This record gives sequence, structure tokens and C-alpha cells, in this order.
Amino acid sequence: MAAPALHTRLSGDAAASSSGLKTLGASRTGISDVLALDNDFFSSPPRKAVRFGGTVTEVLLKYRKGETNDYELLKNQLSDPDIKDDQIINWLLEFRSSIMYLTKDFEHLVSILLRWKWLNRSQTVVEEYLAFLGNLVSAQTVFLRPCLSMIASHFVPPRVVIKEGDIDVSDSDDEDDNLPANFDTCHRALQIIARYVPSTPRFLMPILVEKFPFVRKSERTLECYVHNLLRISVYFPTLRHDILELIIEKLLKLDVNASRQDIEDAEEIAAPTGSGTDATEALFNMDEDEVTEPETKADPERLSQMVHPVAERLDILLSLLFSYVKDICYVDGKIDINKTKDLYRELIIIFDKLLLPTHASCHVQFFMFYLCSFKLGFAEAFLEHLWKKLQDPNNPAIIRQAAGNYIGSLLARAKFIPLITVKSCLDLLVNWLHMYLDNQDSGTKAFCDVALHGPFYSACQAVFYTFVFRHKQLLSGNLKEGLRYLQSLNFERIVMSQLNPLKICLPSVVNFFAAITSKYQLVFCYTIIERNNRQMLPVIRSTAGGDTVQTCTNPLDTFFPFDPCVLKRSKKFIDPIYQVWEDMSAEELQEFKKPIKKDVVEDEDDDFLKGEVGITPSSFDTHFRSPSSSVGSPPVLYLPDQSPLVARIYD
Repeated sequence: MAAPALHTRLSGDAAASSSGLKTLGASRTGISDVLALDNDFFSSPPRKAVRFGGTVTEVLLKYRKGETNDYELLKNQLSDPDIKDDQIINWLLEFRSSIMYLTKDFEHLVSILLRWKWLNRSQTVVEEYLAFLGNLVSAQTVFLRPCLSMIASHFVPPRVVIKEGDIDVSDSDDEDDNLPANFDTCHRALQIIARYVPSTPRFLMPILVEKFPFVRKSERTLECYVHNLLRISVYFPTLRHDILELIIEKLLKLDVNASRQDIEDAEEIAAPTGSGTDATEALFNMDEDEVTEPETKADPERLSQMVHPVAERLDILLSLLFSYVKDICYVDGKIDINKTKDLYRELIIIFDKLLLPTHASCHVQFFMFYLCSFKLGFAEAFLEHLWKKLQDPNNPAIIRQAAGNYIGSLLARAKFIPLITVKSCLDLLVNWLHMYLDNQDSGTKAFCDVALHGPFYSACQAVFYTFVFRHKQLLSGNLKEGLRYLQSLNFERIVMSQLNPLKICLPSVVNFFAAITSKYQLVFCYTIIERNNRQMLPVIRSTAGGDTVQTCTNPLDTFFPFDPCVLKRSKKFIDPIYQVWEDMSAEELQEFKKPIKKDVVEDEDDDFLKGEVGITPSSFDTHFRSPSSSVGSPPVLYLPDQSPLVARIYD
């Protein structure tokens, strides 16, 4: 269960950047107070505590001479699990006075000090320990990495192990109420160390990567760690790009293991009982041994949880990233353009590296969708960036096709993109398609082939998909003027070309495009669709051998990256700026009726978005049933007057 205390808003103002803690958690003592301890150190009397052997300095000097008895005694005393606060303070005072002798030869001794459970001690112990860390790294930089590693290990809740005999019967997160305060102290420690060693961020990043919890760990463990990483990015701005890349990379691993179809199936199965736990969740949480108590259906927190265990982790972390993005970009409720530009530049690099080459990710890419909604200029910059990727012949075909998928999905789904921008993008895409045809129609490669013309087909599908979603807006107001604009795009030449895009694009997109263009007499697609249907698409023989064949109705391997978000927490950020598929009225359905084939598909369970646009790895083997389905078997064309399916199109 997510920790409420972790949903602290990140501030992007200068004060937060300098302190890193002002808006993320109240720090009781500043760095100056810790440094003041150095001035009072020699004048402060040692605490009274029971101990054996000489002073720390004497023990260290004897060890160098080969006398190890007192050294072993010292280690045993420091390793005492019942060590008291006064003893710790006394030891720390002595170690600070002997810091110059604490060289790499005493690495084991220092490791004992770094294993102390100091965070839940008295405030005096905490302050003394922070001062000791500062002295240690400034005098003996060889211990910088161990100190940073120790601090990073405290960015997750400690584990509580309950044993019965020699068997661990429980291993779960510690529900310590002091956890937020402990996190604050750890961030103070990092800043203190950085004050003494300016190169701290460079040594810290590899440690943060190494300490990142396994993605199957509990939601709370992952949330705490990501929360603390984002806090570090505020006061160590040089690490922000690397931290965001690390987080998004981990989110992507979760995303590809939780397809949209799997998430929806899990929610549907759990809906009748209202239970959020099932066999799958128990399987994924075996290493956590989490015990969930029955909760009522009316519990708001319960209602916001995902049934699918991987989706639950993804939802928590993605909503945390959304909050971070907004807090960085907005100051006092107003967008800070310069800070947003800086963040956009970092995220677009990460997008190109991680998201664009990844096929069929469902949700992580919405961080770009969300950022672009802050101001139209960022959406236009993103579209221009994708457009350059699409038209650049030096890019791999798979990247160009992915860019086309993103362009079409963004233009169709983003409420914040105005019609004038949609028309500008359509002009660019359609003009490029016509130029492509100019170069191909008379050549030797002027035939239908995905391998040769993949980017062309991807651009065609982006145009068709955008047109299906935006045609009402394009024709609203002055119908005559809208039709004149659509006629100027010359869809007929594209559709009738020898490259035959209707054969390659998704049947569901083609069906709606054909119906709408036929209604407004822009182009008549049905003859071509029937011919393509008779010819069938190429078949792919099974790699397992034998005569098993599979019809490929998605040769472009298309997916629409901004299909509806099904993560409950993340949806709250996306829904206000998201264009859902609008239901068709009965009158519109009557106008769209066009018998194509006698075979009528009986399955009426899919809708346009869930089947057609929701292409995920788990849905590649499903069959095309109607315009509400995206991938599958031979292209059976939809017969509107014999099926009520389209009337139930919804998001």
C-alpha cells in the first residue's frame, strides 16, 4: 500500500533547488548547524560511558605496530547490538578526533560504524553521526563510496523479519511512522557530504542505479525509492537526466509486462467480487509475503488500486512521475517556461533512447503527452521532432514507423492540440505522401511491399487515423469550406496508388476511413477493399513447422501509443486532456451503411478503442471481427446494417 507521506509535492523554485528539502520534507537542522558542531567539538566534554581499552587513537596506533588485541576489543564493543546512545556519541567524538588515522587499513572498522542503526536514535546521535560523516569523507575520501552506499540503502523501508526457530516466516516493509523524517535526514547527509566533496554526484549515480529495487518488490519499496531519487534530482540538478532515465527505464520494464488487455481482464475478473487480490497477485508478491486484509468496496483508497499487481506498481510510480513533472514546471500555479523547456529537452532525449524503439508500450509514454499539454508550443515541438524522425531516410525504418504511430495517435487523442495545428500536420503528412508517390509511381519498386515502403504506410495510417478522429471538427462550421479542404488533400490518389495503402493499414482504421470518405464523397474505397480481400494478405508459416499458417492482418506491426490509459491513478492526470472516441448517432450509422460482404461476424464484444487501437503483445493473435478490432485473421469487412456493434463504440 502506498505511503501517504510520500506524496509530497516537489517544488521547482530556486529555494528547492538550493536546499532540495524545503518543499520535500521539513529539515530540523541546516548544514550550517552541523558545521557548527566542528567549532564546539573540542570544547565539549565526553559523555560518560562504560568502555574497555585505550582511546581510539591509541588503539589505531597500536594496530599499526602489530598489536591487535585492543583493536579486536574495539570492534567487538562497536558491534554490540545493544549499544546505547551515550556510548555512540562518545565513540563518534573520539573517532572524529582520530579521523586522520582512519585510513583504508581500517576499512572493516569503518564498515562497522556505517552499519550502525543511527537513524532512529536520539536527535543528538543523528547530528553527531552527520558531523562524523562529513569529517570522514573530507579527511579520507576513500570512504566516500561506502558512505554514499549506506545512505542510499536507507531510501527504502527497512525489512522486518519474523522468525520461528530457524525459519523466516515473514519478511515485510517496516511501517515506521518516522520513515519520512528518516528520508529527510538521509538527504541532509547527502548534502553535507557534497559540501565537503563537490564530486559527490558523480560517485552517487552508479550507486543509485545499483541500489534500485528489483521491479517485483513491493509497491511501497519502489515508491519510496523513486520518491527519494526525484528528491535528489532537485538539489543535484546535474543528476536529473540520469535519474529520470533510470526511473523511466524501470517503468518501461513494468509496462511491457502489463499489457492493456491483461490489465482490463484482471479488473473485469475482480469486478464482481470487489476483491483486489487473486492468485496472480499472490504469485508476484511471493518475495514480499504481503498480507492483505479484507477491505470494503466503499474504501476510496481500495477503489483506486489496480488488481493486476504489475499494473499497481506501474500506476503508483507513473503518477509519482506525473506529479514531479507538474511540480517542476509550475511555480505558484503558473508555468515556468524556462524550467519546462529544460525538462522537455531532457525528456525528449530519454524518449528517443527508450520509448521510440520500444514496441507496444502502453502507458509510460504518457509523460510526454502530459508535458505537451502544459503549453501548445511543447506539443508542436514534439510533433516537429517526430516529423523529422519520420521523413529522415537515414533513420531505421522501425523508428520512422514508430514516429508515424506517435504522430497519428497524438493528433487524434490530444484535446489540447487545436484544429489549425491538426490541419498543418495533415498538410505536411499528405504532401510528403504525394511526393513519395511522385518518386515511386514510375519506378521499379512501385508495388505493395511493407519492407520497401514501411514509413509510407505508417504515414498513411497516421493520416487515416487522424481523419477518423477529427473529421467532425474538420467539417464543423462551414461544411463547404471543410469539404474543399479535404478534397485538396487528394486522398483518392493515395488510396488508388500502386502502393495500395488500404491493403497494409489496419482493417479497422481502413473500415472507418472508407465509411467516412464515402459519406462525404471524398474517395470510394470499397472496390479496392474488396479486391484486397479477395487477394488476401501474405501468410506466415509457423516456425514450429508443419502446415499451420497464420494470416497477417497487421503487417506494419502497428500500435497506437496514446490509446486510453487504464491505470486508475494516472488516468486522473490524463483524462482532462484526452480525446475519447465519440459514439455515433443512429442517423450517422444509417448513412454509413454499405454492404461489403455477406459474412457477418457474430462477436460483438469489442469496441473501436479497446480492440482496434489497443494493440498489445497479448492481442496479436486475436482475430479481426469488426471495425472495433485491430488485428487478427483474414480481413472480414464490416457490415453495418447487420450488426449493432458500432452503435456501442466507447472508450
